[in-house]
Amino acid sequence: MAQTSAHTAARRALLAMVLITVALVGLLTGAHQWGDARWTPKLGLDLEGGTQMILEPRLTGASTVSAEQIDQARDIIVQRVDAGGISGAEVTTQGGRNIVVSIPGTPTESTLNAIRRSSQMQFRPVLAIADGVLAPTPTDSASPTVDPSASPAPSTTEAPVVSPAPEASPTAQSAIPGALVDTPTPAATDSASPVATPSPSPSASASGSNSSAPDPTSLEWVTPELQTLFAALNCADPGAVDSLIDDPAKPLVTCDQTGAVKYILGPVVVPGSEIQDAAAGYQALPSGQMSNIVEIQLTLKSTGAKEYADISRKMVNLSEPQNQLAATLDSKVIVAPRFNEAILDGRASITGGFTIETARDLAQQLKFGALPISFDLQTREEISPTLGSEQLRYGLLAGLAGLVLVFLYSLAQYRVLGLVTVASIVFAGLLTYLAITILGWSHNYRLDMAGVTGLIIAIGFTADSFIVYFERIRDELRSGRSLESAVATGWNRAKRTILAADGVNFLAAVVLYLLASSGVRGFAFTLGLTTLIDLLVTFLFSHPLVALLARRKFFRDGHPWSGLDPTKLGAQKRTSYAGRGRFVPNPGRAVATSDGSAS
Repeated sequence: MAQTSAHTAARRALLAMVLITVALVGLLTGAHQWGDARWTPKLGLDLEGGTQMILEPRLTGASTVSAEQIDQARDIIVQRVDAGGISGAEVTTQGGRNIVVSIPGTPTESTLNAIRRSSQMQFRPVLAIADGVLAPTPTDSASPTVDPSASPAPSTTEAPVVSPAPEASPTAQSAIPGALVDTPTPAATDSASPVATPSPSPSASASGSNSSAPDPTSLEWVTPELQTLFAALNCADPGAVDSLIDDPAKPLVTCDQTGAVKYILGPVVVPGSEIQDAAAGYQALPSGQMSNIVEIQLTLKSTGAKEYADISRKMVNLSEPQNQLAATLDSKVIVAPRFNEAILDGRASITGGFTIETARDLAQQLKFGALPISFDLQTREEISPTLGSEQLRYGLLAGLAGLVLVFLYSLAQYRVLGLVTVASIVFAGLLTYLAITILGWSHNYRLDMAGVTGLIIAIGFTADSFIVYFERIRDELRSGRSLESAVATGWNRAKRTILAADGVNFLAAVVLYLLASSGVRGFAFTLGLTTLIDLLVTFLFSHPLVALLARRKFFRDGHPWSGLDPTKLGAQKRTSYAGRGRFVPNPGRAVATSDGSAS
C-alpha cells in the first residue's frame, strides 16, 4: 500500500512539472502573439548596447549646485529606473555636476521623460485665472479687467478633480463631506483680458495683516510686475514656463498642462516632500465596484496633513477663485479644484486626464521623491556594447563545454542512471530560459555577462544535487536494502542536505543582490533564480523519475549498466533465515561491517 502511494505521488509530481512547463510556454506564446514579448532573452548594456543620456542641472542667474544635490538626484533617478524593472541600467555622475544615465536597448520617450523630470508636486492657492491663449489686443476703451474673486466662465472640458481618498468616502462624490469640487476653466472664447486687477476680499486682507509676509491666499502677492508677467504669458508657446523661476516662498505665474488656462498662484502651502505615498489605480464607486476613472491616491505625512487641513479650513470660506488649491507638477498646474469643506485626514485622490500607464508612472515618481533640481538633456547618443556578441558566444561555449563534461562524468559514474542527471539538467535549462525570457517581457530583465556567468556556475550546483541523491541511494544499497527501499530512505536523507546547500546559495544570492553594485547584481539574480529552479526540478522531476525507474526490472534487479548493481557497489549476496531451519538466498542485500566492507 505504501509503495502504491509513493508511486502515485511520483506520477503526480511529474505531472505538476509538465503542467508548469506547459504554462510557461503558453504564457510566453501568448505574450509574443498579443504583446511585445520575444522568444529570446533581452540583453544588457555590455552585450547589446543602449542609450546614454547626460543630464545637466538647470541653473538660473548665479545659482550653483552642490555635490549633495547631485548625489540625491542620482539616487532618485536610480530608484525611478529600477521601478521599471530589473533593467541593468547604470547611473553615474560626471564632473561633479552632470548625471550620466545609460539604459540598455532603446528606451521610450516616456521613460526618458520620467527619468529627467523633477516630478515635484506642490500645493499652491490660486489667486487669479485667465485664458491661457493670448487673444488679439482689444482697444483701451473696451478692455475689461479680470477680477480674481470672480468665477471664470465654464468650459465644456472636464477638469481634474481632487477628493478625499475612497476609503474615507462612504457616499457618492457629490455628497462627500470635505470634497473638492470641479472648478470650470475659462473657455477659449472668453473675452476677459489677461491682466489681473487685484480686489482683495476682507477675509484675505485680514489674514495677511497680522504677519510680516502676506497670507498665501492674500491678493497682496499680485504686484504690478506680476500682473505684467501674467498678461504677457502665452501658454500656447511650448516653452512658455521653462524659463520661469519656481520659488516655493514666492508667487508663481504658470499654465496648466494643456496650455488652455494660466494662473497666478500664491506661495507653496504644502510642499511635495510631505507626500508619504502615492498609488495609481481605478477609482472605487460607492457600491464598492471599480469604475473606469483613473486616480492617483496621495497620502501626506503628519506635518503635511496638518498643513493641508489648515489651508483647507481657511480657503473654504473664500470666494472664487481664492477657494481653489492648485496642485502643480514641475511648475505646471495639473488640477485646481475648489473646496466646499475642509479635508482633515491628509488623504486625497487626484483624477483627471490620466491613463493607467501615465498615472502609474507619475505615482512612482511622486513616491520616490522629487529631484532636488531640474535637469536639461545635454546629449543623447547610442552606445555600443562593451563586450558584444563575441564575448557572449565565448561564454555560451564555455557553458556548453561544462555541460558536456558534466554529462560525460554522470554517464561514466552512474551508467544509465546518469541519464536522469542529463534529463534533469536539460529540463532545468529549459525552465531557466523560459523564466529569463518571460522576466524580460514582464519586468524588463536584461541578461548581462555577469548573469551568464551565474547560469554557467548553476550547472555545477544542479549536478551537486543529483550526486548527493544518487550517492545516498548507493549507500542504502550497500547496507542491504532493496532498490525501492533505498530510493525512499536515500531521498529522505538527501533532501535535507540538498535543502541546506541550496538555502545557503540562495541566501548568498540575496545578500549579494542587495549589497553589490549593478555589475554584480546580474550574477546574484541568476544565481538565486537557478537555485530555486534546481529545487523545483529536484523535487518534482528528478526524484519522482528515479522512484518510477526503481520499479523497472532493469534497475530493480541491479543490471550491471544500471549504475545500481549491488555487487559492483560492494554489497555481497547473503541468505536469510526463512523459518523451520530453512535459509533462502537474498540477492541484492548485504550487511556493512565496521571496516566499511560488505558481508
